[in-house]
Amino acid sequence: MVHLLYFAWVREMVGTDSETITLPTELTTVAALLDWLATRSPGHAAALADRSRIRIAVDQAFASAATPLNNPREIAIFPPVTGG
Repeated sequence: MVHLLYFAWVREMVGTDSETITLPTELTTVAALLDWLATRSPGHAAALADRSRIRIAVDQAFASAATPLNNPREIAIFPPVTGG
């Protein structure tokens, strides 16, 4: 089981701040995960349509589309953040 966390406008589009799911075994990268998540609901599809507008963290470490999924416990999906 993996705990998915959604933040800011991603959370609003998906309709929840988190969900715990069992990932299909064929999902081996972050890119594959995002493709699969986009099929889960219209909200997921809308939130993940423009991948340049989101960031991913796998087990609290920033990840790229090519990052392998090695039985993660937590995946966070969020918009880019800026500080000030």
